[in-house]
Amino acid sequence: ECRIAFLGEIEARHITNVDLFEVPGSFEIPLHAQILAKTRRYTAIVAAGLVVDGGIYRHEFVADTVIKALMDVQLRTEVPIFSAVLTPQQFHESAAHLDFFRRHFALKGVEVAEACANTLLSLERLRGQVAAGIA
Repeated sequence: ECRIAFLGEIEARHITNVDLFEVPGSFEIPLHAQILAKTRRYTAIVAAGLVVDGGIYRHEFVADTVIKALMDVQLRTEVPIFSAVLTPQQFHESAAHLDFFRRHFALKGVEVAEACANTLLSLERLRGQVAAGIA
């Protein structure tokens, strides 16, 4: 749902050339993001995932670890990286939970597309100002 909503919103904002990659788990996201960022082919990278097992401390550990690593990659490469990695507590596969998270992921897809588009515009302006000696 996140991917579908993201692609719909990013297309509505006339951003093209989106590549999709899958990784085996959330811990693998930062390394894949770093390799992609280092190619210099991507102006932004969006990571999405759902961590549903392991208890509250595992969820917090995974989320904190992945977000910190993505931030490190972003700062090292100067390629903005966005996260829609969710770690719901007490997830269970009931119809109500599945419906809630489908809607929640769709919302997160739209939000991450908005953040990505707005950041790309902001960075373009900032880099132009820096190049012109204004900032």
